[in-house]
Amino acid sequence: MRLLEGLLTHSPSVSVAGRALSAEALRNAAGAVAADVRGAGTVAVDATPSLETVVAVTGALLAGAAVVPVPADAGPAEREHILRDSGAALTLGNRPDRFAGAVPVDVTRAADPSLPAPGGDDVALVMYTSGTTGAPKGVELTHAAVEAGLDALGEAWAWTAQDTLVHGLPLFHVHGLILGVLGALRRGSPLVHTGRPTPAAYAAARGTLYFGVPTVWSRVCGEPAAARALRPARLLVSGSAPLPAPVFERLHALTGHRPVERYGMTETLITISSRADGDRRPGQVGLPVAGVRTRLVAEDGSEAPRDGEAIGELWVDGPMLLRRYRGQPGTPVRTEDGWFRTGDLARIGPDGWHRIVGRASTDLIKCGGYRIGAGEVEDALLAHPAVREAAVVGVPHADLGEAVTAFVVTTEGGVEERELIDFVAAHLSVHKRPRTVHFVEVLPRNAMGKVQKKRLVGPML
Repeated sequence: MRLLEGLLTHSPSVSVAGRALSAEALRNAAGAVAADVRGAGTVAVDATPSLETVVAVTGALLAGAAVVPVPADAGPAEREHILRDSGAALTLGNRPDRFAGAVPVDVTRAADPSLPAPGGDDVALVMYTSGTTGAPKGVELTHAAVEAGLDALGEAWAWTAQDTLVHGLPLFHVHGLILGVLGALRRGSPLVHTGRPTPAAYAAARGTLYFGVPTVWSRVCGEPAAARALRPARLLVSGSAPLPAPVFERLHALTGHRPVERYGMTETLITISSRADGDRRPGQVGLPVAGVRTRLVAEDGSEAPRDGEAIGELWVDGPMLLRRYRGQPGTPVRTEDGWFRTGDLARIGPDGWHRIVGRASTDLIKCGGYRIGAGEVEDALLAHPAVREAAVVGVPHADLGEAVTAFVVTTEGGVEERELIDFVAAHLSVHKRPRTVHFVEVLPRNAMGKVQKKRLVGPML
């Protein structure tokens, strides 16, 4: 089945920042792009939040090209790296000042190239990682992988052509582009992209299915009238970063919805999620989606117990995983027995529910012989009414090995350091309390709202 089957068999309209295309107009405009890029093995797209991006990506996929979304705000060095590393034969985009020689995209053109459907093993997208541990790597995702990932979510979220999807997320990440555009086109559901994910825009869209990152949902909760306007929706989904429990509860109180949370990576798409027809628990991401299995691996390589307390590295396997990294054909991406090591720390309960604790590289703190997950300390801090945002890291300590250190953004009026330390000690084991609390104006985040912790332990200290 084609990746874009829903676009071909249903009539999903697409709207971006107030500009709209009918399904027929989208098919025609994408057909013109497909004719432009026919024969190009890899095509880069200047992924601005626009109809042009939707048409460019759709057309290049119809032509069988591997699509490389280039972040709309990428600087010259990042753009150059992505274009060179991906081997893109050409670029689609309407900003010649950023991409010299780019092929412009005109959404009013029309053509029907009648191209054969790409094969399942053909590369559909090359998605570049954030590059937090080096230069961004190009993740090759095949048509079959993307189809499997989207179909698993369609089943978990009861997502059909009768839904109207609303979001305002960037169109160069998995969340905004693969789930938020290709997901709608595959399911055949109309898409309303709000341009910017403001509470007012979400409220005005009147959709049934909403996607947002925690920052979006926090801002929605900050405008109660906008939040209440989402009550008629069917499902609210949060991802790309952990949703703080206070935001979960506030969103539930205002909208009547307990949001779905899910977990995934650029390399794996979404592998774990709560369900439309099931329980949804603050701070937990649910159960493996269809076709996925998981392992929890201790530091010594043994299987960690699924008791809800033990922390281990999460390993996953499923049909939606990457094929390889672009330009690294000989580099293994799985273990010898087929597992992908996520590098994320998790707990799994006896009932199979997963809680993501954080990254192994930044969120496992070894303090005085204890192994502490930064996420649970952050959750405890966020339960204090004076804490708006919190990030916890381990800082080298001569006696303890690492000291639990918190960076906190407070609400108006603030709070004293000792009060927060004692607050956490009262809610968790005493050894998990922060030894130091730094009060900051803002936490450094990337485009998807994830806190960039490596920037906290350097200049901010």
